[in-house]
Amino acid sequence: MTQNTKLGGNAAPLSGIFVVDLTRVLAGPWSTMILADLGADVVKIENPDGGDDTRHWGPPYAAGEAAYYLCANRNKRSLAVNISKPEGQAIIRALAAKADVLVENYKLNGLDKFGLDYQTLSAANPKLVYCSISGYGRESPLAVRPGYDYVIQAESGLMSINGDTNGEPMKVGVAVADLFTGMAAAQAILAAVIAAKRDGLGQHIDMALYDCQLAMLANVASSALVANTEPRRYGNGHPTVVPYQTFPSADMPLVVAVGNDRQFALLCERLLNLPDLVSDPKFATNAARVVNRDELIAILGPIFLTRTAEEWLAELQKAGIPSGAVRTVKQGLHAPETAARGMVQTVDHPTIGDLSLVASPLKLSRTPVVDPRAPPLLGQHSLEVLRDILGYDETTIAAIRASGAVKVQP
Repeated sequence: MTQNTKLGGNAAPLSGIFVVDLTRVLAGPWSTMILADLGADVVKIENPDGGDDTRHWGPPYAAGEAAYYLCANRNKRSLAVNISKPEGQAIIRALAAKADVLVENYKLNGLDKFGLDYQTLSAANPKLVYCSISGYGRESPLAVRPGYDYVIQAESGLMSINGDTNGEPMKVGVAVADLFTGMAAAQAILAAVIAAKRDGLGQHIDMALYDCQLAMLANVASSALVANTEPRRYGNGHPTVVPYQTFPSADMPLVVAVGNDRQFALLCERLLNLPDLVSDPKFATNAARVVNRDELIAILGPIFLTRTAEEWLAELQKAGIPSGAVRTVKQGLHAPETAARGMVQTVDHPTIGDLSLVASPLKLSRTPVVDPRAPPLLGQHSLEVLRDILGYDETTIAAIRASGAVKVQP
């Protein structure tokens, strides 16, 4: 099989690790993309009839490929297999027998009827790390329910703390429950691969969107448990640090993130000409500022309206006070620091041509992530996988294609 390596350097960290990817939409593909970035050979298994759902989640599209699909599937190979056919099931079993990792996000027991469950595949390959991703976990009273990011954001409590202070609960602008779960799944898979190398045995990993979103409530969840109170929405403010929020300026909003009392003193004495606030018992400490938040913001807010965001940011950053402009997505993607970090890269796509993608954020000095390759077309690598990984001859491949079990990209 081909292995991803960093050209001109040391092999990528997961070079030689083979992953069978039976996932679609976002949480699963995000986890396997992380593994692919790190050098694993990830074969994405897709239904020949349309492939991954996100291939059709648009507009926008680029040469027929949905932007949504393109965000989560770089550095993979696509094998279009109909697993409802015996020939297709045999292909997946053969791949799983050679695999280090298999990742799936089917409904509960959805793969059992095809003989592609953990018990069956691990019997043939005891070293297999088999990761299941679902909404509520395989061992849960809600295991049969499908998992949708939006629903998970609501049920976990995340929406209740997001949005305007006096407004309605709001979801986050991207599917964070899916993304958190994808990252956590990748961590669990890496740990299980290390354990398998050490012990010679794989294991089953049970990842739930619900669990991961609860875990990522972090300090908000901890505060609710410790104080036994219901966290509330603070809009663009912070529940326990003040002032730590957006302020309108003369032309656009900016973020001022005063993280400690020293920074508050710098803000008041050097920039705002309000030295009396520093010694005022109502504002002298962060704990006092949290209690007297509304009064303090009523004093600070009108002052920030007197100058432009650019003027304020120059002074704030010169004084060492954390601050930033509230950019649009396009402004963030085209910012100079984005380019300096190589976080947007252009790859060659077989139908789109030059395709810009957000790059991996993982920066390893000795074994860097692989150079990005374009997300595959549906079935683009079907013949390659059957020949190179499974060693099928042309007669066998012709019979499989005739059965309708495999789609080959023209």
